Amino acid sequence: MDIKRLAKLARLRIPEEKYAKMESDMEGIVRMVENLPDLSSDGALIDLNNTMELREDEIKPSTPRDEILANAPKAVAGCIVVPKTVE
Repeated sequence: MDIKRLAKLARLRIPEEKYAKMESDMEGIVRMVENLPDLSSDGALIDLNNTMELREDEIKPSTPRDEILANAPKAVAGCIVVPKTVE
């Protein structure tokens, strides 16, 4: 498997020393998928008698913004402020 090419296509930065382990892991995943049993298409997954009808949309009043923001640790200009998680 060409891990460098996959990393480039996925726009991932993988350190050079991790390519061998990544290749081994990917080959293991491919082997696992190849060993999955085939599913028959005889309708075992779909019940034709159950049409799964969706309920009608119903307009309901929402919770007032002030109540929601009252529970937030920090709010600015009507928005909840959260810590930065990505550089």
